[in-house]
Amino acid sequence: MVESKPVLRALVNGAGPTGALTALALADAGWQVQISDPLPAAVLLERSRAYAFTHSSQRLLEQLGLWPAVQAVLVPFRSLQLLDLATQRQVPFCLADLGSRRAAAPGAAVGWVGQHRPLMTLLLERLSAHPAITLELGTPPPLTAGDRPPHDLIVAADGPHSPSREALGIGVFQFAYRQNCLTALVQLRGSADDQAWELLRPEGPFAVLPLGDGVFQLVWSAPAQRCRQLESLGDSAFLDALAGALPDQLQPDALLDDPRAFPVALLLARRLHRGQTVLVGESGHRCHPVGGQGLNLCWRDVATLHRLARRAAAGRLAVHRLPAAYARRRWPDLLLTLLATDLLVRLFSNRSPLLLPLRHLALLLLAKLAPLRQLSLSAMTDGPCQLLKGR
Repeated sequence: MVESKPVLRALVNGAGPTGALTALALADAGWQVQISDPLPAAVLLERSRAYAFTHSSQRLLEQLGLWPAVQAVLVPFRSLQLLDLATQRQVPFCLADLGSRRAAAPGAAVGWVGQHRPLMTLLLERLSAHPAITLELGTPPPLTAGDRPPHDLIVAADGPHSPSREALGIGVFQFAYRQNCLTALVQLRGSADDQAWELLRPEGPFAVLPLGDGVFQLVWSAPAQRCRQLESLGDSAFLDALAGALPDQLQPDALLDDPRAFPVALLLARRLHRGQTVLVGESGHRCHPVGGQGLNLCWRDVATLHRLARRAAAGRLAVHRLPAAYARRRWPDLLLTLLATDLLVRLFSNRSPLLLPLRHLALLLLAKLAPLRQLSLSAMTDGPCQLLKGR
């Protein structure tokens, strides 16, 4: 008589994009999952923002069988224009910089952009429909300090101010950048609908992300006071300020929502697990939004947890060893990504004339050397650790 393996159970605290995907990944690995969030669905859906998705996120979604559905709500961009407005050097990244295999794949793209509401709508629908997932929204988290719930794994995916992390007494290393980040939807002329822009300006990086039909999401980094001022401007005055910040070829026509500013910080938890609890996504780390790394870094957490959860469900990894194994595997990617984004901000968000020759040389080499562009794009789309693995 063959003994059946015991069902592994997980609790996920937080049902934002990362928490929702974590629950789906654990269920795909064969676990029973309870996911809880104190916010109701209407609040979880209401964020006005967009995300950039890279190939590391695409791979995870393909493994979970979610890519066709998610791809339907995303807008691909097939070129990325990197422009340093201080040196006037421009570096175009295109499909060829992905390598021949990826460039020839159906629907090839340098990356994708998607808005929060359609993405969260899809994820919440999948959570509700999955037979191995219990979704509890609008209720307090079921964990309190000292609880001993019947779960083999607890996932804290409850954001940068994570109550779960604080209840465990896990400290963080963090500092706030002098910049804030302002987001807005605008109608623009002068850019193709499949073209994204990363503008390097002395006051901070500025991403212009295509959403189709001439609509673009702005992710505008600037000093906090400047962002507050921009946030308070009327539509006409905001568009005038925007026109002055964009390169001449990009012309704003209309503001489509209310600009919103939020602080930007670097955060890293001092440890990624305690007991049977693991920190996933922004409960464990945050980085500057330059290069669109934030959500993709969070989802690489999910990809690692998914692989380990499958091994545990198959009996190839003792479940009590899973949290420590997760932490060991995530540290290199987290440290390299946070270091890389921080260095980019410090190198390009300044007016130091001593750094201008270095910036000019770096961008000149990028523009001239295709292998260097391929390496840079690989680090951005797959994570810097993939370069060390030779991928």
